[in-house]
Amino acid sequence: MEKVKCKYSKKCGGCSHIGEIYVDYLEDKEKKINGFLGQYLGERFVNTVRSEKDKERTGKWISVIGMKNPYHYRHKVNAAFGRTAKGEIISGVYEEGSHKIVDIDSCLIENEKADSIIRDIKGMLKSFKIKIYDEDIGSGLLRHVMVRISRSTGEAMVILVVADPVFPSKNNFVKALVKKHPEISTVVLNINKKHTSMVLGDRDIVIYGKGKIKDTLCDTTFLLSPQSFFQINPEMTEKIYRTAIDFAKLKKDTLVIDAYSGIGTISLIAAKKSSNVIGVELNNEAVKDARENAIINKIRNVRFTQGDAGRFMVNSSEDIKKEEFKGEKVVFMDPPRSGSSEEFLNALVQFNPNRIVYISCNPETQARDFDFLTKKGYSVRRGIAFDQFPWTDNSECVCLLEKNGD
Repeated sequence: MEKVKCKYSKKCGGCSHIGEIYVDYLEDKEKKINGFLGQYLGERFVNTVRSEKDKERTGKWISVIGMKNPYHYRHKVNAAFGRTAKGEIISGVYEEGSHKIVDIDSCLIENEKADSIIRDIKGMLKSFKIKIYDEDIGSGLLRHVMVRISRSTGEAMVILVVADPVFPSKNNFVKALVKKHPEISTVVLNINKKHTSMVLGDRDIVIYGKGKIKDTLCDTTFLLSPQSFFQINPEMTEKIYRTAIDFAKLKKDTLVIDAYSGIGTISLIAAKKSSNVIGVELNNEAVKDARENAIINKIRNVRFTQGDAGRFMVNSSEDIKKEEFKGEKVVFMDPPRSGSSEEFLNALVQFNPNRIVYISCNPETQARDFDFLTKKGYSVRRGIAFDQFPWTDNSECVCLLEKNGD
């Protein structure tokens, strides 16, 4: 694969490896992941590149699966808006380690359609007299523009993050924008009045369309709202979830707990293999979305509960004993980058699942959690990493842990 240079890379810092040879970049990423996780597969990491045959034979090396085309993979794009000292409108990403906006018209990792929509919004602001929010003095209107693109339908959701719900000439603005981009099916005002680094506020006002778009993963349909967490690289996400389901070895009588279940992605896919699936999620809005997604997919053998997954497992352990449940238990866990808390891991061990499928975007915290679980009677049997975020240091790693003796 040819090297591709990015004119923004020195200022932006978001893709620290762009411009490298892709196969070499993947090899370096593979070494880094195995430096953290290789020891838990039964063999200490050796700082040499092994042959494909050797990796396949030992099964003690986590390979990184790359993309055929590692560009324009981000289907959710966020652009911060600001002004230069001369008053010119700029939009793009924050320079690494600062709050200074790097003015970017098009990005090599962002969906091209999303970038085009953001460029046109930027060009329309002056004629519609939309003021850019100034963080220093706390005045103005537009702070960010976020665009979601559905891989399966091609439809787009535009989220205008504003400091005030009063948007001048909003109907004419939307009409002009949709004329330029008929793929836009919904436009939402997100109100964020807080002086915060968080992009989205808590309140959404739909000003065009239904406020949601549909996308598909693993033959399952999902409704996405502005606040929904949905992986930004759907091509690789599908491979990750199929691998996770394969590792779980689900049967009809397997009890499945999907901790950190979000809008129900893994839960609903797992429900096609198991008749008893429970998704647990702390965010109440995500739970509502998950229940709606179950309805549109006509999946009835899954239930979603709002709450702490650790506490749920501790409480349900007693209920399962009372019901004399005889099937296997499997837990899917996909925690945030910081990993799981010790409280959650203790609850997980108390729940005593036969298998744990651990998905992580941070091998360092995943290794820390493996250290805990391997001391509590579990072994890491398999692991595959995916280049979910090409040209960055980040990846997504799927690992299978089994209870010793199973």
